[in-house]
Amino acid sequence: MQLFRSLLFTTYMMASACLFGAVMTLGFWLPYRAQFAIARSWARQVLWVLERLCGLKFTVEGRERIPAGNHIVLSNHTSAWETVAQFLIFPPQVWVLKRELLWIPFVGWGLKLLRPIAIDRGEGHRAVNQVIEQGQARLEDGLWIIIFPEGTRVVAGETRRFGVSGALLAVASGKSLVPLSHNAGTFWPRRGFLKKPGTIRVIIGEPIESVGKDPRELNEEARQSIEAGLARIAQLAKEP
Repeated sequence: MQLFRSLLFTTYMMASACLFGAVMTLGFWLPYRAQFAIARSWARQVLWVLERLCGLKFTVEGRERIPAGNHIVLSNHTSAWETVAQFLIFPPQVWVLKRELLWIPFVGWGLKLLRPIAIDRGEGHRAVNQVIEQGQARLEDGLWIIIFPEGTRVVAGETRRFGVSGALLAVASGKSLVPLSHNAGTFWPRRGFLKKPGTIRVIIGEPIESVGKDPRELNEEARQSIEAGLARIAQLAKEP
């Protein structure tokens, strides 16, 4: 039965993403914040259906730690879930993502209207410079930046080396890094079809000031904060 429910949910999510992408494309003339409101509405519906069909909900600890203004979020990346939930957790935002996502019909067209920083991960330093240059422009426009420093989704419980582009952008802009930890991959694996019932836990860590810091030290500080959040989540999962 859970497998069938997961199939229904996946079908809904894919169809609704295409529909909302088409709506956003038809409204290409709308300002960014109106487009973001459409995307946020889609995310809200998707997570509502996920809870009703698959019994998978989420809680967020640390919303009060989100600083005023707009800053840079660094998050672990283990599932497709966090790419949806970010719309509801943080204010208007843009993501650093691989440019191939913009080639997907309807979905990619809608994504492009959300002004992402679309990079070719194989371009190395050029991609990092793109994040810094375009990231500063987005920050100056009052938008948040969402970065998955591991670069790709990883298996829950595993880690990869953190890319330093987020820390470099923070130092260049003077903005803070906001670490985010979650265990979405435990319930919605990166390549798994089955969505398990339960509660995804999200922890927003204390914002990390960037002024006067070395980017690599700043990046390591953010990594340690995210891992501390993951350890706390694991501990909470063991409690009755």
